[in-house]
Amino acid sequence: MIVSGFILILSSLLAYLIGSFPTSYILAKYFKGIDIREVGSKNAGATNVFRSVGKLPALITLIVDILKGVFVVTVLTNFFYSFDIDFDYNFYRAFLGLVVVCGHIWPVFLKFRGGKGVATTLGVGIVIAPLALLPSVVVWIIAFAISQYISVASISAMISFPIIAAILNTPVFTTLIGTVICIISIYKHKDNIRRLIKREEKKTNLFKSNGK
Repeated sequence: MIVSGFILILSSLLAYLIGSFPTSYILAKYFKGIDIREVGSKNAGATNVFRSVGKLPALITLIVDILKGVFVVTVLTNFFYSFDIDFDYNFYRAFLGLVVVCGHIWPVFLKFRGGKGVATTLGVGIVIAPLALLPSVVVWIIAFAISQYISVASISAMISFPIIAAILNTPVFTTLIGTVICIISIYKHKDNIRRLIKREEKKTNLFKSNGK
């Protein structure tokens, strides 16, 4: 049990550090020499990179942030689980999925000012609950097509994920942790929600950006 506890702590630390990798910050600095946390919405995520830096950096940010989640719940999880630790596999990888998302949202490398966790959650969901994720992606597409607000689409998809996971009888730990991530994501969207209420939120045209 002591060994299992040590492995849980070590793997959680590594998952957090992987989640903390500041993709948007690095690319914004490289392409435009700016601090992504000080421009646009001041959010260190792909949407703000799209608006403030350009399409290519935003696409790279999105892909890398998704891969952070995929890597943690596949490679990292399976490596440490091979040590025959005393944890349920579904719980273990769902828990590390939560940790990597939290690392993205509160990255130590950016003084805990990260993104909203949507892309990394997508990466986690692709692996641990693909059947629940697919309808959630459809919800995102429909919500964005109707509203043209990425925040509305993201919130809608995040809310739908644990609900769909429960309906499909996804492992209970996956559903519970999906619910926790949903709550965290909605909290991180609080400024967007305020702007939506005031009708000050910016719509997004995915075929245009301020970048060249």
